[in-house]
Amino acid sequence: MKRVLGPFALTCIGIGAIIGTGIFALAGTAAAGEQLQASVWKTPILNFIQSWATDAPLVFGRPGAGPAVMLSFVVAAVACGFAALCYAELASMIPVAGSAYTYSYATLGEIIAWIIGWDLILEYAVGNMAVAVGWSGYFVRLCGSLLGLKFPLWAVNDYKTANTIIDQGGDALTNYSSTTLPVIAGHTIAVNLPAVLIVAAVTWLLIYGIRESARTNNVIVITKVSVVVFVIAFGAFLIHPTNWHPFVPTGVGGVMSGAAIVFFAFIGFDAVSTTAEETRNPQRDMPIGIIASLIICTLLYVLMAAVITGMRKYTTYFGDPAAVATAFAGRAWAQALISAGALAGITSVLLVFQLGQPRIFMAMARDGLLPQYFARIHPRFRTPHITTIWTGVFVGGVAAVVDIGSLADLTNIGTLFAFILVCLGVIILRRTNANRPRPFRVPMSPVFPSLGVLFCFVLMLSLPLETWIRFFVWLGIGLLIYFLYGVGHSKLRSGVDTGITEDQPPPLIKT
Repeated sequence: MKRVLGPFALTCIGIGAIIGTGIFALAGTAAAGEQLQASVWKTPILNFIQSWATDAPLVFGRPGAGPAVMLSFVVAAVACGFAALCYAELASMIPVAGSAYTYSYATLGEIIAWIIGWDLILEYAVGNMAVAVGWSGYFVRLCGSLLGLKFPLWAVNDYKTANTIIDQGGDALTNYSSTTLPVIAGHTIAVNLPAVLIVAAVTWLLIYGIRESARTNNVIVITKVSVVVFVIAFGAFLIHPTNWHPFVPTGVGGVMSGAAIVFFAFIGFDAVSTTAEETRNPQRDMPIGIIASLIICTLLYVLMAAVITGMRKYTTYFGDPAAVATAFAGRAWAQALISAGALAGITSVLLVFQLGQPRIFMAMARDGLLPQYFARIHPRFRTPHITTIWTGVFVGGVAAVVDIGSLADLTNIGTLFAFILVCLGVIILRRTNANRPRPFRVPMSPVFPSLGVLFCFVLMLSLPLETWIRFFVWLGIGLLIYFLYGVGHSKLRSGVDTGITEDQPPPLIKT
């Protein structure tokens, strides 16, 4: 590959991959929490630990961070920063572009690679479900503010969110042409049809092939950042400081719980670490691109969180998949501009995630860990059409019936666990393969990788109990598939050479 990327291009790639559904859709959810549906299952593990350690009463439900969601973004960014440095080291060690699955397969062994690859399904496929739900929310807002078009409540929301909106009542009900949920065979239904349609459209496009150039990425980045800057600049004049009091309504637990949710807003920075082959000076430029994009996005995130929590009371955003647009309610032109910009940004993230997941399946199939059926390439369009279609069906089907908060939780715990394994991989490889050339090295190892493990694990503890249960069930299903199918069909175990590029160390690049 051509080594043409410098620090500016890498920073743009990072910003383009990071800014999306997380900031436009999840800031409100993290600030408001889930107090209205408090239960043991929706209570973060950290709450149980605090109650046990201090003998204080157990606080049920996921506490909202309130205006302190600004601090939640900082905590999530720090955790991502340590993990990003570890990604950069592994990317510089493996001379091919790829995800954490490729890195771990070549360095940590097959079963660890399988676990990371299985977790990446949570990052990309399940993450895209949350992206699709967020896209739907802004699409509905755009149609209402720009065209005056309203949809029935049941056709643009999942069942849980629809019932939440009905229970809350108030101005939210005016956004829909009808708030009556239809009953079929004795069951009340609600389906997020826009989420299904956008996933279907993206899937169709990806089968035919999508090529993104650096110029296109820069245009998307400019569009996203312009909308964010507009929200910050215009919204700053509409802030009511009284909405920031109390600043930390639920204490440290609320801040950490919020961080565990808004962590989703930073997913995508690993796109920078996969461009090692195309970077002119990976030792210098990759860390600059990763850290610069994280710093810029964190600054924008904190300022935007300050604006939306200052414009309206944070409790307003409970269960809202389009919190930024809601903050500008009553200003149709501003809502239209924000929704249009958010749709453009979210669509690009939807494309990238939907582009990545089929190729992870394809890589796992090529290694024999999944059936060869998933490794098929379309003879005309030269795309992994089989995995693209199945990914689209899976993502669209679930996005139609599940709320954005639950999807974000499951995405985050899987990604955090993958990050922990990546950080541990750097520590282990420093001992087991110390002489391997490393064009980029994580500074202060093993301190930084260990801090990455610690921060990511604390964020995992800040997720609800039900998310942990779902994660262990998901992990169990993955290990079952591996031992029932992967072990017997593994090309590595069969002695089949899958290609020298996966384990051939790159030459040492001097600076």
